Amino acid sequence: MQVSVEAGDGLVRQIKVDLPAESIEQEVDKRLRDFARSARLPGFRPGKVPLKLLRQRYGASVRGEVFGEQVQSSFPKAVAEAELRPVGMPDIEPDIDQAQGRYSYVAKFEVLPDIELASLSGQSIARPVAEVTEADVDAMVERLRQQHKTWSPVERPAADGDRVKLSFQGTVDGEPFEGGSAEDVELELGSGRMIPGFEAELEGASAGDERVVEVTFPEQYQNSALAGKPARFDVQVKEVQASELPALDAEFVAAFGVADGDIDGFRADVRNNMERELAQRIKAKIKNQVMDLLLAVNPIDVPEALVAQEIETLKEQTRQSVGGGTFELPDEPFTDSARRRVSLGLIVGELVKRHNLQADEERVRATVQELAATYEDPQAVAEYYYSDPKRLSSVQSLVLEERVVEHVMEEVDVTDEPTTFQDLTQNSETDR
Repeated sequence: MQVSVEAGDGLVRQIKVDLPAESIEQEVDKRLRDFARSARLPGFRPGKVPLKLLRQRYGASVRGEVFGEQVQSSFPKAVAEAELRPVGMPDIEPDIDQAQGRYSYVAKFEVLPDIELASLSGQSIARPVAEVTEADVDAMVERLRQQHKTWSPVERPAADGDRVKLSFQGTVDGEPFEGGSAEDVELELGSGRMIPGFEAELEGASAGDERVVEVTFPEQYQNSALAGKPARFDVQVKEVQASELPALDAEFVAAFGVADGDIDGFRADVRNNMERELAQRIKAKIKNQVMDLLLAVNPIDVPEALVAQEIETLKEQTRQSVGGGTFELPDEPFTDSARRRVSLGLIVGELVKRHNLQADEERVRATVQELAATYEDPQAVAEYYYSDPKRLSSVQSLVLEERVVEHVMEEVDVTDEPTTFQDLTQNSETDR
């Protein structure tokens, strides 16, 4: 077997493999002889069909079968000989000339990039520093009360923060549009659920009022057919409701699992949850900075085959998030995220290998316990992870990423950046 390599654009490689004609013809002849022992053709007794006739009739198909098997077995050896790391399925073009004894093929494929990790010397990362204050706890308790407020009809005009029950019919250029009408909708004024300006126009309305609300759809509205267009809504206000917050008492805190109704114990639980969330937000923000830095200092080409695979993974995750199904999704919304994830996967993988980073069992167990701590039965959750290697593998990957972050933080200049719980939770970044 002879192998020659030709570089293409970017990560594309092309190899030509010349297979030994003698071994292929010997195998073809062997299979035809084996077949001849039981072959049946009209005019011949079973097993008595002349080999020449079998070769004429079946030689081409047997030769194609043998050639295909030779391609499958020789390709891994060829790329190993050429010291290539292929990605995805190769595009195989046969090159066969039996008369000249040529059995060759050309395989075109992408390869993994060679990654030379850049030095992190002189790079810096800002580490958020914050604590949960009593004012933060007060604000969280107030938010929980807001989430459990009740509504009652009132005989007065609606104000910001009230809820109105209404029906409306919307038109654009005098024509109704899809989703522009609804019956008996409950809308909290000031919630921002509707088009900008819609809710403000209903302040001061009373039950039984009819109003015309004229607003303009945002330029970046999700429905491009309506983006930037003026709309008219004929609104019928059916009821105005005011909210009432629950008292901060034993009954209220019991709903959050504080069976003895102790207010101080409830606030302590709230603080613990907030401190856990704060730690997670800080960790996520640092991790995002680390990943952004690794991408910035290590620009690499990525195989399009891997990007395509990642796009399909993201599509499937999206389908599952909305209840499953097999509906089609375009590639474009997922392409940038897929390319980032593939790039980071390759860079992080090289860093892990280069520095022999590992997800040690103690760290994995501690992470499982941390994940389980937020559930009612932590032991059952821990057993859930350890009962399935795939689930445990996800935790091991998480720990390995933490080891990568720790390694990078040891290599860069770290500056503390004072912030607040509110800023971190309101302006948090999503994990990669």
